[in-house]
Amino acid sequence: MQDVLPDKSKWNYPEMNLLTMKEPRFAFTVAVVLSCVLLAVPALSLSGQTEDKSFYENQVISAVEKYDAQDFSGASDILEKVIAGDPSNDAAHYYMGLAAFCLKDFARAESELKAAVQLDSANFWYRYRLALVYSATDRKELTIAMYEDLLDDFPRKSDLYYSLIELYLSDNQSDKALETLSQIEAVSGKNEATAMTRFQLLSRLGKQEEAYASLEEFNKEYSSPQVLTVLGDQQMSMYRDSAALAFYDEALDISPGYAPAVLGKAEVFRVTRQYDSYFAVIGKFLSDDAIPAAGKCDYLNAIMQRSDPMFLKSFLPRVDTMIVNTVAAHPKDSTVLLTAGIYFFGTDREETALEYLKDNMDIYPESVAAAANYMEVLMYSKDWDRLAAESEAAYSKFPHETAFLELSSMAHYNKGEYGKVLDNCRTILSAADGDTLKMLTAYSTMGDMYHQLDENSKAYKAYDKALEISGTYAPVLNNYAFYLSMEGKKLKKAAAMSRITIEQEPDNPTYLDTYAWILYLLDKPEEAKPYFKHAMLYGGKDSVVILDHYAEVLYALKEYDLAMVYWNQAILKNNNEIPDLEQRVKERKKAIGK
Repeated sequence: MQDVLPDKSKWNYPEMNLLTMKEPRFAFTVAVVLSCVLLAVPALSLSGQTEDKSFYENQVISAVEKYDAQDFSGASDILEKVIAGDPSNDAAHYYMGLAAFCLKDFARAESELKAAVQLDSANFWYRYRLALVYSATDRKELTIAMYEDLLDDFPRKSDLYYSLIELYLSDNQSDKALETLSQIEAVSGKNEATAMTRFQLLSRLGKQEEAYASLEEFNKEYSSPQVLTVLGDQQMSMYRDSAALAFYDEALDISPGYAPAVLGKAEVFRVTRQYDSYFAVIGKFLSDDAIPAAGKCDYLNAIMQRSDPMFLKSFLPRVDTMIVNTVAAHPKDSTVLLTAGIYFFGTDREETALEYLKDNMDIYPESVAAAANYMEVLMYSKDWDRLAAESEAAYSKFPHETAFLELSSMAHYNKGEYGKVLDNCRTILSAADGDTLKMLTAYSTMGDMYHQLDENSKAYKAYDKALEISGTYAPVLNNYAFYLSMEGKKLKKAAAMSRITIEQEPDNPTYLDTYAWILYLLDKPEEAKPYFKHAMLYGGKDSVVILDHYAEVLYALKEYDLAMVYWNQAILKNNNEIPDLEQRVKERKKAIGK
């Protein structure tokens, strides 16, 4: 049961993301400089050259405003003029490079950023963004070289070290990655972040023993609830429950509410079947509204999906309390409400599940996913009245989501309201806007509904429309062929269509039945028999219709005893699906003297 533990790295272990440093807004900096110049120098004493400089600097500020508004083309137009008039304006080259980068003109971005760097090589941001261009164009050597140069000049920029570690790892330079980590510690000293980075780095390199040894070494000198918890998790994975508990308790002595340690301690009690202690600890964990809801949901989902089924059965009321307490701590969290809905649905309490899912839908009225989750449980619950009403309300709110109309159609179909299904299909067609998949599904459904209404000529027209969109769409070909066979019409056409379906899905018992039955109607029972035999291997024995059809073919081939075997199986399964089945079998027996 050890695998119930979720990935606790998401709680607060440091992530190593490339190129995430933020820079100061240039517009503010330039504005301050300009104000200082204007205050210091009387306007009448400015030379023409200074006036030009001020004009271009103001133009750069206008370009930056457009850049900040994500009008990259507008920014570029202004900056082109500035660079033409003042080619030594490093800020203009810099922002032109950024705008070009956002427009995915990487060659221009590189050229402009290089110009900015050449004009002011001491500017950190110019060189940093040039490194970003190298990275975006997958030139690792240049990116690494730029980062190494930056670190030489800016050794206290700690984020650069972590970015460089990622670059070394992506370039399979693991030794340099470890050396860089040591440089961080030399500059800033050891801390929890460097310890965890070393651990993650060694783990990625497959050096698990060395990774844990590095944490143990760190733990001898420093106190860290995160490091202690990881060491506790290691002991848990080795079934050393007492040692794990000691690490978790030590972590909680330092930080009493540290969630990963609380969760680890609870798991020790659960695995060792100290259930009273388990529920006490996990109850505090789930009830603490300061702990992120996402981690709780991960844990609850793991309990539901991977723990021993007897655990849920034995402690259902107490697990209910876990769910209720989590919702109480996060009453408006969508993931929590969804988790509660899934739990109660999975434990056969559909109405309770629907209450949580409806709350989620009502709290987040603009969420398509929340509405879809509620509809899905209504569908599985076969609550056709509510499904019809709610799915139509959802479609009126989300008119581009025709899937809600398809759910409405399912509800009306099960209520026998075929005309309403047809109305939905017409609405879908009017809203499809050239979406061939939506049109295909709508025409296919219309054909099925017209057949239910005994309007086969309209059904065939709808199927023809569907086949104009996709001439090999197996569901339409199968139904079209089968309904023709039921009428005894155009059997050769039906056989040709049905043949396509079994070529696409040779193990589909429904398609095999249709094709074999048409062969039988074409007076080819010998050819039909092997297809029925194949259907029996892939689920055909579960269908009353397929069993009956196969028995008819065997009867036609004078294999009477085997025919009766399959007819008897069909009679046992028949739930008035074939009303005259027993009477027909009696007549067949009488005809052969049985």
